[in-house]
Amino acid sequence: MPELPLDDVTLHYSEDGDPTGAPVVFANSLGTNLHLWDSILPHLPQGLRIIRYDKRGHGQSTVPPAPYRMGALVRDAEQLLNHLEVRDAVFVGLSIGGLIGQGLAVKRLDQVRALVLSNTAAKIGTQEMWQDRIDAVRAGGIEALADAVMERWFSRDFLASDQLAQWREMLVSQPDEGYIGCSAAIAGTDFYTPTSGLRLPVMGIAGSEDGATPPDLVRETVELVPGSSFHLMRRAGHLPCVEKPEEYAGLLTGFLRETGHI
Repeated sequence: MPELPLDDVTLHYSEDGDPTGAPVVFANSLGTNLHLWDSILPHLPQGLRIIRYDKRGHGQSTVPPAPYRMGALVRDAEQLLNHLEVRDAVFVGLSIGGLIGQGLAVKRLDQVRALVLSNTAAKIGTQEMWQDRIDAVRAGGIEALADAVMERWFSRDFLASDQLAQWREMLVSQPDEGYIGCSAAIAGTDFYTPTSGLRLPVMGIAGSEDGATPPDLVRETVELVPGSSFHLMRRAGHLPCVEKPEEYAGLLTGFLRETGHI
């Protein structure tokens, strides 16, 4: 897969579908790589230009020293889309990916024509909470948090399934420094004011059993933007694209059609 060298990081990214199609950009959550989206791709319409990438400190992207700032994560996405000559994309961001999407839409409305805010918020958690997690990873690696993270990520049904092990392995395989860096970026971000100024189509998605960004938190953020829509996925947690890929892809497809993207 291709890579993009930038000033202080090299981003690993992937393009699928039609290189001349309508662009859809996916930004994944803390502790995951671009394969978070694999299961939904077969259920999306043909003819899209699908762009995924590993944010700094994750997957096969390089790992600058922590801490990171949200402005750097937004700039990474901006520079990737500049490199790929992408304009008027639908940006799908999950968790920290949704924060990146909000920041990018505020900064570069020419790059983002519509926004999907999945299992995210304008502000996620508190600085104290994130500092506790950073300290835990510094002391014992991501493994120290892994079981608690699985409880926040997934529904009761999925926690009992055979698929859980591969997602736990994805989490603990991420670099500790990258997890710490992105945790610091989330801790320092409050987008309530800039997001409330956005005027573009927005769809929110929440999971009824999400222990990281509960539905009311997602809804509160989505409703900052006039005319937005909100969808609650039942019996799903923080990563509904993993638990219910066909339903998730159906929501995305409907949004792409409603906004005239396809």
